[in-house]
Amino acid sequence: LFSTADFDAALRGGEVHFGTHLDVTSYAEGVRETHNPSGRALPAVVWDFYQNGCSLRLLCPQAFSPTVWHFLSILQEQFGSMAGANTYLTPPGTQGFAPHYDDIEAFVLQLEGKKHWRVYKPRTDAEVLPQFSSANFMQAELGEPVLETVLEAGDLLYFPRGFIHQGDCLPDAHSLHITVSSYQRNSWGDFLEKLLPAALQMALEEDVEYRRGLPMGCLSYMGIANSDSVDARRTAFVEKVQSLIKKLVDYAPIDAAVDQRAKSFLHDCLPPVLTQSEKAQSVYGFPARWQDGGPCNVDILMKKDTEIRLLRHGIVRLCNEEAGVMLYYTTENSRVYHKEEPKFLELDPEYTDSIEFLLSSYPNYVSVDNLPCETLEEKISLATLLFEKGILTTKKPLVQV
Repeated sequence: LFSTADFDAALRGGEVHFGTHLDVTSYAEGVRETHNPSGRALPAVVWDFYQNGCSLRLLCPQAFSPTVWHFLSILQEQFGSMAGANTYLTPPGTQGFAPHYDDIEAFVLQLEGKKHWRVYKPRTDAEVLPQFSSANFMQAELGEPVLETVLEAGDLLYFPRGFIHQGDCLPDAHSLHITVSSYQRNSWGDFLEKLLPAALQMALEEDVEYRRGLPMGCLSYMGIANSDSVDARRTAFVEKVQSLIKKLVDYAPIDAAVDQRAKSFLHDCLPPVLTQSEKAQSVYGFPARWQDGGPCNVDILMKKDTEIRLLRHGIVRLCNEEAGVMLYYTTENSRVYHKEEPKFLELDPEYTDSIEFLLSSYPNYVSVDNLPCETLEEKISLATLLFEKGILTTKKPLVQV
């Protein structure tokens, strides 16, 4: 999946910079330190840090390794949530990070050498499945581990969000492992953070009860200072709030909020890794080139009997928004997280049925003529647009080479 040779190759490629792609860390006597210089991570400097006992964390290895990119692209489709990764190279007999917990579901795969791990359960109910990562802990705060083990090459360790963990190298071997993460900010609470404001906005627009004024004088009997007082007005106020909250469910645009979550997920996604046949039958293998003093094979000639399908089912999401009908897609995403803005096409509403038809038909091919557009011209125009964006593949290459 990834090796120290791949690590070295990434450094020699010239695109790795301290703080952006690489962190140099150490942990000794209860103190975690980061030693990042500024600028490009030159191999001589990086390996000198390592030789002097520092750990190296390569962020976003999928940007440098096609193998990791392929691996994560499969996992993101399975999880329906962003899959990310970091790789950690640690010298023998050292520890690079303080005990802490993360806001991700973590899968630690030992790639080379071995590493000693200690995992501790959440200390309180408030730390179970947390939304955010913790600060560093001191050893005295942890108690006894629920798991203590040594991972060797090929071993896998999983711990959920909120489980405190620390790993250190044994004196006789270095360690290279990759941590694969998923389900960051992907909880019911994160979903409701998006849904409830939208529900309240709809309720304000459609229901006069939400627009009525607060009771006069409510500030004098409500609030913490009045929380222990027995007052019928307080009871009526609380009951009114409860009834409005319960009624809010009726205005919740649940499907629209899910679409917005999906839109965010597509922005998080890596672009799909293509098979050879997918390349040959999509725009990525289209044989346009310069030849004999001019470009040739440039025209994308869709016909009524051309058979098409989505490149992948999970690469698009159709969203109805205030600005219009938007089709979000992943094929032009970067391998670096959020390096690009979200990719989308604004579609005429009459094309909605055709997108839904392509989604429901996948993985089968359908002819362009079967798209539910009004005219053949519109069918060809839509198919050509989607092909140009890498969203469609054809059953046979459009230009035979």
